[in-house]
Amino acid sequence: MTQASGTARPGGRTARTREAVRAATRELLAESADGTVDIAEVSARSGVHLATVYRRWRSADGLIIDAVVDELGTRSPLPATGDLRADLHAWITNLLGDLTRPGHLAFFRALLRAGGEGQDTRSFAEPRIQQIQATLDAAGVTVLTWTDIFELVLAPAYVRALLSLPMDPATEAVRLVDNVLAVRAAREREAGER
Repeated sequence: MTQASGTARPGGRTARTREAVRAATRELLAESADGTVDIAEVSARSGVHLATVYRRWRSADGLIIDAVVDELGTRSPLPATGDLRADLHAWITNLLGDLTRPGHLAFFRALLRAGGEGQDTRSFAEPRIQQIQATLDAAGVTVLTWTDIFELVLAPAYVRALLSLPMDPATEAVRLVDNVLAVRAAREREAGER
């Protein structure tokens, strides 16, 4: 049976190319003093033709976003056990710890640059968006969406980290979880009053 044009082949050439480029991007990002990478250097290190890298990722910021989102999905997946408080606490604790690691803010800075240049960054963030939504779905939450989690958790965590005032995972994770649960409770009350 022939494969439809443009479809991904798990474990095939497309997957190998993607992983080689992501690995090269992560390596170069770790070596970068300013949290940037050069597409030509990624191409050379990964062994993937420059035109292929440009066609798939379009920009150096696209490379950074894709590589970091992929790494986060593997290293720090969002649990989806059905216990929203426990799932969010585990994830947020990891997130706040990650934001104190050198180089992690390169991801956020790349998102800002790419968005400012009109690049569609949502496609790169889609795997993380799906994980957030799966966590909410597993807990039966219908009054919150992934955008709420971005606004209530990711926005304050990243802004504080960018201002060199990172949140302490030991205390701030609980506060962020409580904020999400308070918004959920308020929206459920509103829905019940209608």
